[in-house]
Amino acid sequence: MELKQLLALKESENKVEFKAARNNFKYAGGDNKEPKDRRHCVLGYVTAFCNEGGGMLVLGVDDAHPHSVVGSKFAEGKEGNLCDQIYSDIGIRVETEVLQQDGKRVLIIKIPSRPIGKLMKFEGVPLMRIGESLREMSDQEMLKILSEQEPDFSATICEGLTIGDLDEFSLHAMAERYAAKQNNNDFLSLPVEQALSDLDLSKNGKLTYAALILVGKDEALKKFLPQSAINLEYRVNKDSIHYDDRLIASHSVFKNIDIVWDHINLRNGKFPIQQGPYILDIPFLNEEVVRESVNNAIVHRDYHLQSEIVIKQSNNSLDVISPGGFPLGVSAENILTVNSTPRNRLLADILLKTGVVERSGQGVDKLFKNNIQEAKGSPDYLRSDNFQVHLHIPTIVQDKAFVLFIEYIQKEIKVDLSLMEVLTLEKIRQKVDKSELDQNTVKTLQDKNLIEPIGRTHTKGYMLSKMYFSFTNQPAAYTKQKDPDISNIWLQVFNHMSKFKKAKILDFESLFEGILTREQVKYYIYLFVDAGILNRKGVSRGTYYELSAELLKHDNPLQLGLEKLKDMPDSTSS
Repeated sequence: MELKQLLALKESENKVEFKAARNNFKYAGGDNKEPKDRRHCVLGYVTAFCNEGGGMLVLGVDDAHPHSVVGSKFAEGKEGNLCDQIYSDIGIRVETEVLQQDGKRVLIIKIPSRPIGKLMKFEGVPLMRIGESLREMSDQEMLKILSEQEPDFSATICEGLTIGDLDEFSLHAMAERYAAKQNNNDFLSLPVEQALSDLDLSKNGKLTYAALILVGKDEALKKFLPQSAINLEYRVNKDSIHYDDRLIASHSVFKNIDIVWDHINLRNGKFPIQQGPYILDIPFLNEEVVRESVNNAIVHRDYHLQSEIVIKQSNNSLDVISPGGFPLGVSAENILTVNSTPRNRLLADILLKTGVVERSGQGVDKLFKNNIQEAKGSPDYLRSDNFQVHLHIPTIVQDKAFVLFIEYIQKEIKVDLSLMEVLTLEKIRQKVDKSELDQNTVKTLQDKNLIEPIGRTHTKGYMLSKMYFSFTNQPAAYTKQKDPDISNIWLQVFNHMSKFKKAKILDFESLFEGILTREQVKYYIYLFVDAGILNRKGVSRGTYYELSAELLKHDNPLQLGLEKLKDMPDSTSS
């Protein structure tokens, strides 16, 4: 933006706030104690503008009209850090721009609109801008936002789009897929106009954005919706700032679905597994996982935003980043359990009817299940926020035995595993706390003899069945987990304490990693305290353990500990 244009804007009409901020400006409320005073800061204005559809906070310009440049030193030379800090503090992705006039610096903070149906808050309060003040939204204003329904962008008319803007190859591919999926070969003989109308891609002779996205020519997409392109970046080292290769796929969906996979697959490799009768080649990038990930991004992204879908490929992971947060009601935590409505419902409906995508939710289930079954770990959405969905997919096989175990279950004993069962097996393999396990699924897996209980009643945990350990080439590990010997456990604790004098529960967990669960570690340490061979000191997180004074005075403390344990009933201190 040119400075002349900026100075001509009016605060009340153009969603802009001017502040002189010559030397500094409060970032997060400063020393003020009153909420109404604390709000007049960078984070307060960013929050309010975001709630009202976006805007600009301009520092270095006098707020009196006509506006004059006075210059600001706020965040000078640290504009990038400012954007990072704002995102870290309130989860809003801003952009900055710096303009100059006669050596005087003007900082523009550009603020996006909030997602539909979501409120942004500063210090727990949803703000809006009224004149010179920032005030808390009323209950009615908040309810109006929270009750918003996301419109179907793909079903809206793309003004100016004509039949001549549609790609012949893509139209034919869509018709063939639809005819095959619906078992309706008559569809192939329909005129283009009729086929588009039957699929609701045209309404009263006008074409929708779904038609553009699905079958539009490259030049039409660049003209009407350039953000529909897919940006593929490859890095040898995933942490590198600069990419080693890049492709911008600015094509219709029915072209891109193969172009994107073919480009990613160029650098795909395989992890060979051979043991006994099992000969497997596990691809680093499973085709079904990749296609589902990309298709989900196309269907659920927010096309109002100007950003493209970005796919970042490296030698050990694939990241798919799509503009717009999760659809209403969906989060990173519930994505596998909640039934969601696609943001672009018409687009999703066509892709479903042509067999490109699964029914809502099933695609995500499939990519999670496949990735875990191949022992690459669980995909995650932990880097997502209100303005983008970030899917991270690990691609390196972590546990060859787990792959063979799953193969044995499905091919040899012919047990079909549900997503929840696969997730639970993975959690048990990772030795997560039993409180994180779904007990109904645990019971089902026990009934199928795929997991086994370990530990006593009050420290009961679970481990994968003996068959898993037969694939590890370390069958003794099964015995160690299944029947831990208290004498050996005491020996390792004693040796550790003799060297380090004191230890916390976390230290003991590390000592017995892969052998005992967290509950088992706590059980044995508490048992040693009850036996009088360990002393517990400190409270809460500061709790630590030492060898008891009685042991330290004895000529053979190790043997004394063993004798005391023989006399202990099966109990534990709280």
